[in-house]
Amino acid sequence: MKTSCLISNYNYEKYLEDAILSAINQTVKFDEIIIVDDASTDSSPQIITQFAPEVNIKYILKEKNQGQLGCFNEAFNITTGDIIFFLDADDTYDNKYLEEALIFYQRHVECDFMFCAYEKFGASSGIFKVYDQDLDFGYSIIKTLCTGEWIGSITSTLSMRRNILSKILPIPYIEDWRVRADDCLVWGASLVGAKKFYLSKPLVKYRIHQNNNYHNSKSKVLDIDINHEYKRFCKRNSLFNYICQKNSIELPLLFTYTTLHELKTIPNPEYKDFSLYLKIIFLFEQNLYWKIKGIIQLFSYLFKMVIMGKIKLTLPT
Repeated sequence: MKTSCLISNYNYEKYLEDAILSAINQTVKFDEIIIVDDASTDSSPQIITQFAPEVNIKYILKEKNQGQLGCFNEAFNITTGDIIFFLDADDTYDNKYLEEALIFYQRHVECDFMFCAYEKFGASSGIFKVYDQDLDFGYSIIKTLCTGEWIGSITSTLSMRRNILSKILPIPYIEDWRVRADDCLVWGASLVGAKKFYLSKPLVKYRIHQNNNYHNSKSKVLDIDINHEYKRFCKRNSLFNYICQKNSIELPLLFTYTTLHELKTIPNPEYKDFSLYLKIIFLFEQNLYWKIKGIIQLFSYLFKMVIMGKIKLTLPT
C-alpha cells in the first residue's frame, strides 16, 4: 500500500521542523510527504524548502491564506497514496506510527478510516484515550445524517483510504472551515460509508499551546457563544448537503430496516448506541407500523446482545 502524509502549516515556524522530521524519521517510510504552507508570514517557507532534496517530499507554498480546509484541498490534488495520513505542523508522530498503522490496516482489511490515541505535551501533558482497547465502530451513515454523530479525533490522529477521501475532497466551503476542518474529514467519512476503527496506542504527540483551536475551545466550554454554535450548525448542514449531493446519498425509504442493520455492523455496541438508534427510529420513521416494529426489534436485539455477553446493560449516569 502506498502511503501519503499531508502536513498543513500556517506560521508555525517554531514547531514545523519537528513535525516534518517526525514524518521523515518513521521506521517504515512514507512514500510521499506533502507539505502545504498557507501563505505564512514567518520563516516557514524557508524551513520547508530546506527539505526539498528529500526524494519523497513535495511542497506547496500558497500565495493566499485560505485556512485548513484550503490546505487539505490543495494537498489532496497532488497526493497519490492509497492511505492518506494527516499531520498538523505543531504536532509530531511517534517514530513507529506508520509501522503500527499499516499493521492495523492489514489486520483489519475492512478498515476505511482509523484514528488513534494521542499524548499531550507542551503546556499540559498526559495520555488521551477515547477507549482502552481497539474498537470497530462499524458504519455510521444514518446516525451521522440524523444526529450529527462525530466519530473521530484531532487531525493528526486521522488516516483514511484514498477511495473514501476522494468522495469528500475537495470541498468548496473554505471560508466556513478555516479552522476545525478535521470535522469535514470526520463527518464526511461517515457520510460516504467509511467503516471506522480506533487504535488505542498513543502514537501521535499533540502539542498544547495558546493557539490550539480544538484544545482551547474545549477548555472554554462554559463560555460557548450561542451565535457561534448556531453558525457552526448551519455550516455543518451546508457541508452535509454538499457531500450528500456529491455522492447521491439520501435517507432510505425503509428507514427502520436500514437503521437496525447499521447498528448490527458494530461488533460490540454500547448502551448509548442502542439509545441513539432508538431515538433515530422514534424521531425519523414516519410509518407508525414500522416505527413500532423497529422499536420492538431494537429491544429484541439489545436483549440478545446482553444474553450473549457482548453488552453490559448499565444505564448511563
